[in-house]
Amino acid sequence: MNALLRIATLIDALNEKFGRIACWLVLIACVISAGNALLRYGFSISSNAWLEIQWYLFGGMVMLGAANTLKTNQHVRVDVLYSRYSERTRLWVDLLGGLLFLLPMAVMIGWLSWPMFANAYTIGEVSSNAGGLLRWPVKLLVPLGFLLLVLQGVSEIIKRAAALAGHTSLDARYERPLQ
Repeated sequence: MNALLRIATLIDALNEKFGRIACWLVLIACVISAGNALLRYGFSISSNAWLEIQWYLFGGMVMLGAANTLKTNQHVRVDVLYSRYSERTRLWVDLLGGLLFLLPMAVMIGWLSWPMFANAYTIGEVSSNAGGLLRWPVKLLVPLGFLLLVLQGVSEIIKRAAALAGHTSLDARYERPLQ
């Protein structure tokens, strides 16, 4: 179990780094958005590329930040019953939810999105808008984001299994194993 917990810690660290990247993408998108608005309304200068890069950055925020959001337990959850469960029941709900729902869904979407990226890369797909950008970089975010989500799902399952087996308990704020 200790080896698995070390793997979970490595996965957590990886997704924390991608979470930081996602946070920086927010700032970059804001700067580009403000600059685009200033140029468009102040100087009548515009390009579709500036609008598209904002959408690409938004995609990066979501796809690169989702796994870290799961890691820090900030994801959306219907908390009507969950908050009333005992800690042990919540651990089981998280473990089974990860195994039965999160991992199959994330693996399937990641797997099915790979050909979309590969095709865009192979043909050099470019946006149909005038001044548009290459599409493959943003399409790569989908399989990459779901790979990170699968890895984080594995980490969360390991941590829940360890807690259920009595090897560790979880920090309620960040769902990290306490050693």
